[in-house]
Amino acid sequence: MLEHDVIIVGGGLAGCRAALEIKRTQPQLNVALVAKTHPIRSHSVAAQGGMAATLKNVDPEDSWEAHAFDTVKGSDYLADQDAVEILTREAPDVVIELEHMGVLFSRLPDGRIAQRAFGGHSHRRTCYAADKTGHAILHELVNNLRRYGVCIYDEWYVMQLILEDAQAKGVVMFNILDTNVQVVRAKAVMFATGGYGRVFNTTSNDYASTGDGLAMSAVAGVPLADMEFVQFHPTGLYPVGVLISEAVRGEGAYLINAQGDRFMANYAPKQMELAPRDITSRAITLEIRAGRGVNSDGSAGGPFVYLDLRHMGKEQIMSRVPFCWEEAHRLLGIDAVYQPMPVRPTGHYSMGGIPVNTDGQVRSSIDGLVEGFFAAGECACVSVHGANRLGSNSLLECVVYGRRTGAAIAQYVLNRKFPEIDEQSYLNAAQGEINNLLEQSGTLRIAQVRQALQDCMSQYCGVFRTQELMSEGLNQLKQLQQQLPQVYLDDKDKCWNTEIIEALELRNLMVVGELILTSALNRQESRGAHSREDYPQRDDTNFLKHTLAYYSSAGIELQYKPVSITLFEPQERKY
Repeated sequence: MLEHDVIIVGGGLAGCRAALEIKRTQPQLNVALVAKTHPIRSHSVAAQGGMAATLKNVDPEDSWEAHAFDTVKGSDYLADQDAVEILTREAPDVVIELEHMGVLFSRLPDGRIAQRAFGGHSHRRTCYAADKTGHAILHELVNNLRRYGVCIYDEWYVMQLILEDAQAKGVVMFNILDTNVQVVRAKAVMFATGGYGRVFNTTSNDYASTGDGLAMSAVAGVPLADMEFVQFHPTGLYPVGVLISEAVRGEGAYLINAQGDRFMANYAPKQMELAPRDITSRAITLEIRAGRGVNSDGSAGGPFVYLDLRHMGKEQIMSRVPFCWEEAHRLLGIDAVYQPMPVRPTGHYSMGGIPVNTDGQVRSSIDGLVEGFFAAGECACVSVHGANRLGSNSLLECVVYGRRTGAAIAQYVLNRKFPEIDEQSYLNAAQGEINNLLEQSGTLRIAQVRQALQDCMSQYCGVFRTQELMSEGLNQLKQLQQQLPQVYLDDKDKCWNTEIIEALELRNLMVVGELILTSALNRQESRGAHSREDYPQRDDTNFLKHTLAYYSSAGIELQYKPVSITLFEPQERKY
């Protein structure tokens, strides 16, 4: 049996930053990081726009309190304000720390870190590295992992969280190269497994974003918080779904409909294109519904609107948002210097996730904690985003709470013993599961069932929702779950068999989809990204609270947890 003092699942920003903090604090600890891709290929690398922090390099009037207020207001008052205070107070410090590690942030003419405007923020506070910010940060963090001697299991797939007697004891994982199964025991387990965008048919997320950590936690008996709150990013490149960063609007791009109108004037007259993402996504959806969307020939009544950069000029486009220009040119043959980009909302971010306290320790209930289990980043819900995340707060959360969780783990494991695990029973179960998948004779291909699931989630639990729609979605999802035993694998080999991973990911997506739909069906209000046409108003009396959803094969049980309100009283949200 493999053993490490700490095992971290996920090679993105939160996992890497936590590993680094543990080794910096307690260099003698044996820390391992396991990722199903190479860490450099984690989805964090695709984060484009930037990272919010009140450095005051561009706007001396800014303050952490203003950043906190914007974040809480953006969250539609569902964010936990004690967690938001930590996020915004520590933001400047973590940016400077990243700079000292070697992250190449874009600069002002005097050499200080540049800051740009971003949706929902009242000041220009988003630090950036052109439009490849996640890429710039992750590369430096991964380089530092090697420097500090973190053991990296890249291209290993984690199948199961070992959780016994309310204590996380390790994980079961297999090597994608040869399906060699291993049990790893550890004094602390941390999940930093990212989001679940692939539960939808149009998403900005990569193919690896299948909610594995969320599903494994749920199956092990851990509740998932606020799963109904899914962010749809307003500007997914149509029809591919790839993200066109909010940085483009931060630099001055316009959203226009088929009539050529900047329609955001009708929805958020003060903030216009820089309104929060939930408001902008609904505005685009309503324009398309009203027949003011654009067709590929430029006529009205189509499925997208335009993101127009032409007035910005070639120099600004190529220096500030070169990657977005490149994506539109590579995927659609569009030269954004001379042509507008077709965009529409795309599944983007998970506000909910594994509930944690501000030290990253996982909650087992409203007031209980799971021993030895931690989480941070997009898979966690410390709830700094509430019902809607502001752009450039996600990289910030990964680094602030990755660092903070790492520091907590470093102290937590010091006097702990390795847990007892019956290794053979876990090995037999995992090997049995892989063999069953290889031998399963069915009539359905994985891609066929996955597409049906993604279409179901997009149709019945998208930007706008109703009781009727979501009930039908849940019925269809239950039918799809019954098809899992009929899925067969073409590839029967044990060497680099990606179909095994796809089959396991499909089960995880089914679990996550059911949790999203059930949580959304029971929240009878509109708040942030959860927009119900049958309950159009926010209802603080009944729903100013976090959902905790417990998964089991018998059904999902819901409980609710109060929101921490320490700084700002809830008020109407206007932009």
